[in-house]
Amino acid sequence: MAATTPDFPLAHHLGLTIERPDRGVAVGRLVTGDRHANPHGVVHGAVLFALVDTAMGAATYSVLDEGSICASIEVQLRFLAPVHVGAALHGRVAVVRAGRRIVHLEARVDADGTLVATATGTYAVLPAPGASR
Repeated sequence: MAATTPDFPLAHHLGLTIERPDRGVAVGRLVTGDRHANPHGVVHGAVLFALVDTAMGAATYSVLDEGSICASIEVQLRFLAPVHVGAALHGRVAVVRAGRRIVHLEARVDADGTLVATATGTYAVLPAPGASR
């Protein structure tokens, strides 16, 4: 499956792409640049968070019934190493368990092949806006 840029301004600004190679799996990719750096010259943690949160949403959507939406309840991100500007980030997310109302996920993020972060997430399954319950 081809990578696509999610249709919201932050994803476009970051240069984030997402692909869903299988049901319950999503991969986020991003090549870092100066616009992603914090004042110390390394990639800001919020960039990794955005990559993980967006990929977790994509993985969750792949297991939902049509007409349902999802929302993050909790995302816990553990930084293992700094990411230097110019690195290519690759975040792989997998659904651990998909219930009727809650979906649990895990993620691993590498930068040029080095593991830099791990994450877990919990997402709520909700009816689409305007849908009757």
